[in-house]
Amino acid sequence: MDAVDQLAASLRERLVERARITADLSPVEDQVRELVAAEAAPLPEPERERLAERVLRLATGLGPLDPLLADAAVDEVMVNGGGDVYVEREGRVEAAGARFADSAELMHAVERILAPLGRRVDEASPLCDARLPDGSRVNVVIPPLAVDGPCLTIRRFRRGGFCLADLVQNATLPQPLADYLADAVERRATILVSGGTGCGKTTTLGALSGAIPVSERIVTIEDAAELRLRQPHVVRLEARPPNVEGRGEVTIRQLVRNALRMRPDRIVVGEVRGAEALDMLMALNTGHEGSLSTVHANSAEEALRRVEVLALMAGVGLPHAAVRAQVADAFDLVVHQARRAGGERRVTSVAEVVRVAGGAGTRELFALRGDRPVWRPPAIP
Repeated sequence: MDAVDQLAASLRERLVERARITADLSPVEDQVRELVAAEAAPLPEPERERLAERVLRLATGLGPLDPLLADAAVDEVMVNGGGDVYVEREGRVEAAGARFADSAELMHAVERILAPLGRRVDEASPLCDARLPDGSRVNVVIPPLAVDGPCLTIRRFRRGGFCLADLVQNATLPQPLADYLADAVERRATILVSGGTGCGKTTTLGALSGAIPVSERIVTIEDAAELRLRQPHVVRLEARPPNVEGRGEVTIRQLVRNALRMRPDRIVVGEVRGAEALDMLMALNTGHEGSLSTVHANSAEEALRRVEVLALMAGVGLPHAAVRAQVADAFDLVVHQARRAGGERRVTSVAEVVRVAGGAGTRELFALRGDRPVWRPPAIP
């Protein structure tokens, strides 16, 4: 930490202390400039202005993160324990050219993010997931779990979302495939979007949901609400973590069960990651076809196997064969997506779900071989 950083941190502490013992209602900007003028009078005017801006960011903003969060091209912000900041732009992770002075400054930023959300992290609860008012997801890990200091990750939320036309323009998928998938959604095909972390599954899910007719009632269920559907009749449900006493948790599984009582035409589950897979399979096999969801997997075939494993985690004693049969009946298509080394996100495979000996299998309809699309019968026009 250089001398200016040290002075700015000191003045920020003075400002906070003064706020505790006085009832000064003047704007924070005025208080900062008054404090800087009193404590840093020997500095030239330009230096005092820069110092005042630094103190103001420390006191009210998120320090070096403010310009990054104002940049629409930034999809993710990652702060490592040492204070180094990295960002993801267009699928590529790069150093942001900014850093926090020390762990204390980073923790101040973390507190300013979590406090308005009613969340906190401390040694007893060193992990925290939260959602910002704009829908962006926040993850915080602090010592002793984070060995080198606090780690902060913010996945940005794009308010406008993406439609299938946007994905075509971004070369995520070709136009004929977009048309085929839009028609499948409209015809109430149940679609599972699979892929690895950060490959754009939720983005594709949101784009596919745009093909749901506006006359239908849609219930979305997410761990952290990200989806912004354009239809008028949408009910958004979000899971709730336990409070500091370990109470009040509402799981995605509970929300899936409750959604069935809400007369949905479609159920959209942001991500299947636990025992809720069984409840979703039951819903899909009892008249709630046409639903959409995502799952982490390395291929379309593995996506079905993963849903089977997650359903078995419900612990209700169903035979594996029964679960496999439920999976085969529940899904119609698996859309697999991947992120390439250069950061591009591509739909690399679309497979229809077919019954095979012992359960569910896949038959590939579309595959991306390098940059060359390969169509399999039945051909996509």
